[in-house]
Amino acid sequence: MPKRQWLAYILISAVASITLPAQKAASNDVAATLQKQTQELFDALIPGTAPVWERYLDADVSMTTEDGELLHKPQLVAQIKPFPQGISGSVKVTGFQATVRGTVAIARHVDDETENYHGHQLHCQYRSTDTWVQTNAGWRLLGSQVLALRTDPPAIRLTQQQAEAYVGRYSLSPEIAYDIRLKDGQLEGQQTGRKPEVLRAELADVLFVPGQPRYRKLIQRDAAGRVTGLVERREAWDLPWVRMNR
Repeated sequence: MPKRQWLAYILISAVASITLPAQKAASNDVAATLQKQTQELFDALIPGTAPVWERYLDADVSMTTEDGELLHKPQLVAQIKPFPQGISGSVKVTGFQATVRGTVAIARHVDDETENYHGHQLHCQYRSTDTWVQTNAGWRLLGSQVLALRTDPPAIRLTQQQAEAYVGRYSLSPEIAYDIRLKDGQLEGQQTGRKPEVLRAELADVLFVPGQPRYRKLIQRDAAGRVTGLVERREAWDLPWVRMNR
């Protein structure tokens, strides 16, 4: 390599060795700022400190809530009111990460909520993805999407007779069946072409697969109480399976 090119290479490398750490440090500073502001927004919920939301929300902000509702700044700020008597709690921002590109930052975090509802303890978690923009007034929230993190329901213990009543083959179509069987005293299900899966009971005649909290298998019975099939409920949509045999 000619001497001039070699010197240019050294100069570029030296600049890069200074610039990259500086950029990383700047990104870390932005992430720390955004995490602090995000926590402030949640801390303002219980006492109903609306001015905090008024300050950190961009005028054009939009938020998709965990219920699928789309809200804009006027509605969001209007909702920030002190919690009613008998309700208290807190939200802690965890797992905060931010990707910064110039004046735009995408933040991802899990919001861990504990709530005392008239003497009863509740615990929920939400995963949020936020878009922040840098303005003359500082970083402001431009968009947010919130997803409720689901967990398995508590399971009950079925009697041997209850469990045995579900054992059999259920047909969705001529090509697809679902077998329920007892293995080592526990219910197990297996769809055609898939691996076996553990079945638990939320209630009598209401089954679920651990790790799939969005779905339920609802046992169907005739007037005499005999099992005739099951409905696989996927949120609000049902797939009917007809019992073929035991």
